[in-house]
Amino acid sequence: MPAPLPTAKSVTVNPSQEQLRAWVLEHMPRIVETEFGNLNYTARILARLTPSTFFVSDVDNGKQRMSRAEAAEWAAKQDAYIAEQDMIELQGYIGPDPSFQTGARLFMEQRNANVVAMQDQLYFPRDDAWAPEFTVIYTPGLRIPEHNEECLILVDLDTWTTRVMGSDYFGESKMGGLRMWNRLVHERGGLAMHSGAKTFPAESTPDGEEKLALIIGLSGTGKTTTTFRNVRGSLPVQDDFIALMPDGTVHTTENGCFAKSYGLDPDDEPTIHAGATRPDAWLESVAVDEATGKVDFFDDSYTANGRVTFPLANIRHRDPRDLPKASYLFILNRNADIIPAVARLSKEQAATYFMLGETEGTSAGGAHEAGKKLRVPGTNPFWFEEESSMGNRFLELLETCDLEVYLLNTGRIGGGDDDERSKKVSISTSAAVQDGIIDGSIDWVTDPDFGYEVAASCPGIDDVELLQPSLLYTRQGREAEYADVVSQLKTARRAYLAGFSDLDPRVARAAEG
Repeated sequence: MPAPLPTAKSVTVNPSQEQLRAWVLEHMPRIVETEFGNLNYTARILARLTPSTFFVSDVDNGKQRMSRAEAAEWAAKQDAYIAEQDMIELQGYIGPDPSFQTGARLFMEQRNANVVAMQDQLYFPRDDAWAPEFTVIYTPGLRIPEHNEECLILVDLDTWTTRVMGSDYFGESKMGGLRMWNRLVHERGGLAMHSGAKTFPAESTPDGEEKLALIIGLSGTGKTTTTFRNVRGSLPVQDDFIALMPDGTVHTTENGCFAKSYGLDPDDEPTIHAGATRPDAWLESVAVDEATGKVDFFDDSYTANGRVTFPLANIRHRDPRDLPKASYLFILNRNADIIPAVARLSKEQAATYFMLGETEGTSAGGAHEAGKKLRVPGTNPFWFEEESSMGNRFLELLETCDLEVYLLNTGRIGGGDDDERSKKVSISTSAAVQDGIIDGSIDWVTDPDFGYEVAASCPGIDDVELLQPSLLYTRQGREAEYADVVSQLKTARRAYLAGFSDLDPRVARAAEG
């Protein structure tokens, strides 16, 4: 049982969306009502703050940590601050399955009621059996000058409590619960994955059975877009965290969507755009004209990490309960050189690319990640200990289920945005890849450099250079450059995986190609 909540000046439990909106309009600065009737808050903090996040432990867990004694001092300061504040307690569930759902609560300053309103759209509603298992205590008004961006996030997995101080970014509330959920799922024999989920209806698959696909990727690399893109009548289930259990059973976490808003286009992303432009959606750090309320989803002058939440009930989606077992896993890699639009992986290769977690960082990870080549195992920056345990568990689970795994590049081939020789892997290209995977119409050949299978052809994709990047480099007379990238990648991957002393050796061997 978690510790009791700190004593506050006043506490309102489970206020309605209407009451939360009224508090936001009454108390919060930097609020604008948009042309759609929803509210946008311009936050001070624009992304997750990894440098400000500490696990509370006196034992080295392979993560940035703070001693229990020091953490207790900060907790006492937060409790003293809360004693003088009007607070909100929001109660709900992570997950809809009665046998697997987790009671969660957010204890938040009333002056930042927008965060509560957004979290309310992601929790599943409480019932009479609800009891708190996870607690997030959140005080944006308590700045911590001694730490990065005057913010401090303390994650205590022994008491299942996360404390957030200084940040007003909604993502710290959302991830406060899901970060703790990572360990809970691992303790239950599964693996929490930073993953979207979508189903392909029975009438759209060759064997007439509903299929479930999982989509993992670092925030901002196309995970939500891929999840919500309608391919063969596919229906989104959710966009961020799932539990993969032995035999392929999947449990979901959230009752709403938390999506990046930058570049949101009604033609490319009609489902997300429709959810974001309803009066009950909540916007954060989106470009909105204060005089007219006009929203510009393509204006990144303040940030490219604008965000929106909305209930899944507001869009076409698949009920998250009673899902089929997972059939497909798409590992997203936003890259800009020689990663093909799609590659089919063996189980060992799947574990390798899962652990490599290669991608290009985006604004979602903060300025220290944006534009940089990253390796984030499992594309999950919220793992609770050294990542070998995540890779080993993933390989164990693959051996218990019939899961096809594919690597998808959501970036470019042959160079970055400023390289005129390069080609973009468009949203429609990725959709054609999914279509080809589901109906089995892709013609596969083995890549001689990396050993995975690449597409010789795929219906809906006329440009074979997107499927086999070596052909682009050869046509452009860049064979030596291609060979150098292959050599550098293999060397770097070997060195990276060698740094995980407890990792199953089969994972490292598969990196050789």
